[in-house]
Amino acid sequence: MQDETTSISLSLHQQIQQICSQLESIAQALEDPSSRDVQQTIAQLTRLTGALNLVARRIAEIEEERRELRALARIGGVVNSSLKLDEVLRIVMDTIIRLTGAERCFLMLKDQNGELQIQIARNWERETIDTQDAAISHTVANRVAQGGEPILTTNAQEDPRFDGQASVVAYSLRSILCVPLKVKDEITGVIYADNRIRAGLFTESDRDLLAAFANQAAVAIENARLFESVQRTLAEVTELKNLMDNVFASVASGVITTDIQHKITLINQAAERILARKAANLLQQPLAKSLPELAAVLEEPIRAVEQANKTIVDMEISPSLPPRGPVHLRFSLSPLRDASQSTQGVAIVVDDITDRKRLEAQRRLFERMVSPAVIEQLNPDELRLGGDRVEITALFADIRGFTHFSESLPPEELVTILNRYLAAAAEAILAQEGTVDKFMGDAVMAWFNAPIPQPDHTLRAVRAALGIRDAIQNLYKELPPERHLSFGVGIHFGEAVLGLVGTEKRLDYTAIGDSVNTAKRIQENARANQILISDTAYQQVKDRVRVRPAAPIHAKGKSHPLVVHEIIGER
Repeated sequence: MQDETTSISLSLHQQIQQICSQLESIAQALEDPSSRDVQQTIAQLTRLTGALNLVARRIAEIEEERRELRALARIGGVVNSSLKLDEVLRIVMDTIIRLTGAERCFLMLKDQNGELQIQIARNWERETIDTQDAAISHTVANRVAQGGEPILTTNAQEDPRFDGQASVVAYSLRSILCVPLKVKDEITGVIYADNRIRAGLFTESDRDLLAAFANQAAVAIENARLFESVQRTLAEVTELKNLMDNVFASVASGVITTDIQHKITLINQAAERILARKAANLLQQPLAKSLPELAAVLEEPIRAVEQANKTIVDMEISPSLPPRGPVHLRFSLSPLRDASQSTQGVAIVVDDITDRKRLEAQRRLFERMVSPAVIEQLNPDELRLGGDRVEITALFADIRGFTHFSESLPPEELVTILNRYLAAAAEAILAQEGTVDKFMGDAVMAWFNAPIPQPDHTLRAVRAALGIRDAIQNLYKELPPERHLSFGVGIHFGEAVLGLVGTEKRLDYTAIGDSVNTAKRIQENARANQILISDTAYQQVKDRVRVRPAAPIHAKGKSHPLVVHEIIGER
């Protein structure tokens, strides 16, 4: 375009020089009356006028071309000054209307199905036209979109190319100019301008200018669409990241991810809390440097996960983490894979089970003090003082001569020996699924048939007593003679109130009643390694045990002697 403009300027310069030469000839002729030839002068003036008109037209054309070039350059700057699609479309429309004098202008882009859809419509007053009221020739627009060549018609009503087109006739369309929008030789849409009143409005110059402008506009629109798409994608990614951050923040388990160099790439709030570390001090740091207490144990499993591409679950370790101190942690490790299923690192899920381990230890200790059967029957949410009347077989076992024995031993050694005898008695009772109520100094109290019913509960009590006697004999094999002690055992059958006694702050699950007291009185009268059973209890098992007569017991608080039998063994 610039070379063409330079050539035209040189041609005009030559014509102007010729006109100046003619003017000088005319001036000389007018100054010399002898050579004055009116007809010849008139002819020269006529030729001069024609030349001047031609020069004027050429100057006007050049000025118009320069104006269009300046407008095109200015338009390109304006259109490419924004990446907002709506704003770009509006600028494009208003610029086209100003350049061409069109009444209306429509910009249509292809959708995913390749169909043209009106994106924006503007009129000469720079107002947006409702696309539902858009009366245009879709034939013209589709032909340009398919062929890729601009269409210019100065009067569509008389143009043979559009004979029989209902839209042209119905909408009284006259001047129409439609050019394609192209990006890298791909047609993305069209610009359609028209005037329903004036014919011959658009010129070939308008067509060329609009086509040139459409190329810029197409690129600007595509850039705006891409930018808008990127913004949407960025918004979605940001929303997803915020969602992931919220999820990670709300997850009770700690989450740590490492890359293939074992550098920490992510850590959530739960992991910060569990490890007593700040994420800012851990991110992008090698695991061995930032968490040496864990790295010594985790590095080998991490390598195994990376190499075998498999998951490791429920791996428990008990490190000491400053400033928390000793803790119990449970880890699960999984490989982090990309879209091609290549391992890019490891995801580490950590749970703090310190409190759980502490509770489990406390429960194990509690189970050693209270029968597991009793624990299973208790509901912490429904604890209430009081109990229920049930039939039980009560058993008391007491170490004979323990008071005298304790006088000759240091307390530490005494407790050690006492625990061995009481443990032997408790194990014999638990072996028969009895409930150990309590240890009272050198004695043990137990019962059967509660809280779980046992139809043979009295026989179980007898077997437990025989088990105590056998366990003592086994202890004799391990202890020196001076450490040999013996039990006296009493058994009774009857009713008792079984339940919680005490206060809300200190509870005891026990059996209370005369039957319990009677069993204790019987035990107090048993000799070393003797098992005495009340006649009431004996009637429950008389067909299953061997007994020998024993002297009645005059128990404190009883108005009649207690009839008892000595257990020899089972039948």
